Amino acid sequence: MTLEQEQEATSILGVVGAGTMGSGIAQVAAQSGYNVVLIDTDEEMLDRGLARITSDVDSLVEKERLSAENRDEILSRIEGATTLERLDPCELVIEAVTEDREIKAGVFKEISESVDPETIIASNTSSLSITELAHCVPNPERVVGMHFFNPVTRMKLVEVVAGRATSEETIAVAIATAMQMGKTPVVVGDSPGFVANRLMIPMINEAIFSLNEGVASCDDIDQIMQLGAGYPMGPLALADLIGLDVCLSIMEALHHGFGDDKYRPAPLLRQMVAGGQLGRKSGSGFYEYQV
Repeated sequence: MTLEQEQEATSILGVVGAGTMGSGIAQVAAQSGYNVVLIDTDEEMLDRGLARITSDVDSLVEKERLSAENRDEILSRIEGATTLERLDPCELVIEAVTEDREIKAGVFKEISESVDPETIIASNTSSLSITELAHCVPNPERVVGMHFFNPVTRMKLVEVVAGRATSEETIAVAIATAMQMGKTPVVVGDSPGFVANRLMIPMINEAIFSLNEGVASCDDIDQIMQLGAGYPMGPLALADLIGLDVCLSIMEALHHGFGDDKYRPAPLLRQMVAGGQLGRKSGSGFYEYQV
């Protein structure tokens, strides 16, 4: 990181949404020295997110990767709250709510009403248009995508997504922030699914088609891609990790954005989501899990 980038990195960071991604972003930010305000209007969800962070940091102490003193310091940097007004002192706010266009647009509008007009607002969206989200707020040049990957504590990539109005200064802050968090930022254009999910999620979708057509079993499809393509896990196990609801949302965004039927979601994927089989987080997907 250059001196200029160090000067551009923020010190107080807000995260809206205390789910898996939001709590992971908050944890990594706090471990990197940021003071973090973690917001969720659902108090139960907020408590679960804070508990998830505490459990993860405690496990680092148990594995002797972190001292008890460091753990206490990290946890002290995270403030939980249920009202967006607590975002007022934040220089950068990362939105990490559910992958739904209308919900995100509403949250963006509420964030913009709770922070300074110059505060940078980033979205952790995995597929939706940054340009469209920026249209929901005054000063759209301050809106940028910061797409983290699950699990946030281990995955190094952050796709920094520039919308049509995003300023160079905003992009520079997003890059500097990601680097300070120990991530590798890669700037990409505002296209449906960006790069990673435009390539990865259709592959998962095709694996689901193959399973439904009886081409191979779940285990065999995953083994083929692990042994034949060098993947650390197969596409169906990866779908369970990501969340089948998230995979479906991304496929729908790709289908809507490109208008091409090659991106149509597999019917089996729709059926599983409708039946509450969402993968690891629900305890059942292509595989069974303990929740």
